[in-house]
Amino acid sequence: MKFHDMPYTRVDYDTYRVDFEQALDTFTKAGSADAQLEAAKAVFKLRDTLWTMSRLCFIRHTVDTTDAFYAAENDYYDETNPKFDELNNRFYKALDASPYRAELEKTLGSLLFQNIGISLRSFDEKIMGDMAEENRLCSTYQKLIASAQIEFDGKTLNLSQLGAYFESLDRTVRKAAMAKRSAFFLAHQEELDTIYDQLVHVRDKQAKTLGFANYTPLGYLRMTRNSYTRKQVEAFRHLVKTEIVPIATELRQKQKTRLGLDPLYFYDETLQFANGNPKPQGTPEEIFQNGQKMYRELSEETGHFFDFMLQNELFDALGRKGKAAGGYCDELVDYKAPFIFANFNGTFDDISTLTHEAGHAFQFYMSRDNFPPEYRSPTLESCEIHSMSMEFFTWPWMNLFFGENADRYRYMHLGGALLFLPYGCAVDEFQHIVYDHPDMTPDERRAAWMKLEETYQPGIQYDGDAFFGKGGRWQRQSHIYERPFYYIDYCLAQTCALEFWALMQKDRKTAWQKYLTLCKLGGKDTFTGLLGQVGLDTPFDATCLKTVAGAAKAFIDGFDESKLQ
Repeated sequence: MKFHDMPYTRVDYDTYRVDFEQALDTFTKAGSADAQLEAAKAVFKLRDTLWTMSRLCFIRHTVDTTDAFYAAENDYYDETNPKFDELNNRFYKALDASPYRAELEKTLGSLLFQNIGISLRSFDEKIMGDMAEENRLCSTYQKLIASAQIEFDGKTLNLSQLGAYFESLDRTVRKAAMAKRSAFFLAHQEELDTIYDQLVHVRDKQAKTLGFANYTPLGYLRMTRNSYTRKQVEAFRHLVKTEIVPIATELRQKQKTRLGLDPLYFYDETLQFANGNPKPQGTPEEIFQNGQKMYRELSEETGHFFDFMLQNELFDALGRKGKAAGGYCDELVDYKAPFIFANFNGTFDDISTLTHEAGHAFQFYMSRDNFPPEYRSPTLESCEIHSMSMEFFTWPWMNLFFGENADRYRYMHLGGALLFLPYGCAVDEFQHIVYDHPDMTPDERRAAWMKLEETYQPGIQYDGDAFFGKGGRWQRQSHIYERPFYYIDYCLAQTCALEFWALMQKDRKTAWQKYLTLCKLGGKDTFTGLLGQVGLDTPFDATCLKTVAGAAKAFIDGFDESKLQ
């Protein structure tokens, strides 16, 4: 079914509760494991419909945040989702306490019950009001960012559209565009500070109600961290400091030399080449036509997948007024359909976003029939392996999008992967600092961010910028507001994607088969378990990051700099 034909109906909580409780009562009274399994399927079906309607609402709301109907519907789910969560937790409790649990584990797998235990520790009906408030605050932040209407170059632009000017060959244009962005954030700084302060405190309150010292351990549970610990994350960040930061610093020095700029200011960082970054060729329609050719040639599975996406209009990729910022992939499970949301702005990042989100969508497409539903997708750091690795698997087709500049794109893409890791780790360490010290003032948070920049991104120069130069850069990172502790998942996954990239250089066929297996597995194992099943090292192995970073640096160093001028 085409996306615009998918009917939306609000899932009324009271009606849902009656249906859910009837299904749960049937499950509880069932006299055998087989009978309980059949009753559980009725619960799963109810949950799938709830998920489909709530995500359909969210997508249509983010496509146009000015649409009053879907804005009101989104507010409804922000308020009501904790109640739906409470019902699901009752089902989880019944599963966990089932007299037939041992038999159910043989059918459903022990991982489901491990994750149920995590879910039960992270929820109590006592915090439902605070969860609803957290949802409301996240939506407030999203609407604030989407509200940006910036006058520049004779146009009215949102933040995504303004980003195209950050790659201008004219330094004065880059600086002016960045100044416009800074002015927007500076004008809303008090509001941004208030939203975040309230988010930190409402999350801290939930954690303490549940018996935790602060939000950090609760945040880990909500991310379903089931195969590694905070100490392992800290050790990984340390490896990034010692192994990646020096490489990233060297990459910035090469960029400065290529551009002939000294100093290299933050508004110069997006421009990699003196004669301009590679830009995708053709109209958005032509880009999707080339995407179809690429995915048909990549594999039979990706060809069927992309045809399905196009036939059912499961993309919304163009940036426009009132559209939420960023990009994401969502799942409409009743239709067994992924959906890709993006904000194309005519830069090289359009193609990276397309292939990244297509990686997420392809994984869901390949594991959409996994049972139970919890196994359709893994935890988020594993999800990001699918997306980031897909970016690398599509390299051979970049000439379709960039023509003779395809090698420049590959250089930027691989270098960008290395440059990203220090920033991503700074985001993660910042959140640990904040949630370990929830009473920090806004100025103290900005000071903490600036200190982290000195460690992870030494030498960054803001040329007196009144917002970003004063420790405000983190406030444009939506994950910090909306998805605490998510960002390190990108760093862990990027390391795994670099493993796939390194293997592609030696044996592309084997690399693809491992990737395909990973996608089909979905959420049937933990992060480290999935890596083990496809023969990848974990990022927590001290040699893993060093090995892939060395291979990537050698590849970059092998580029003829004269061709990059």
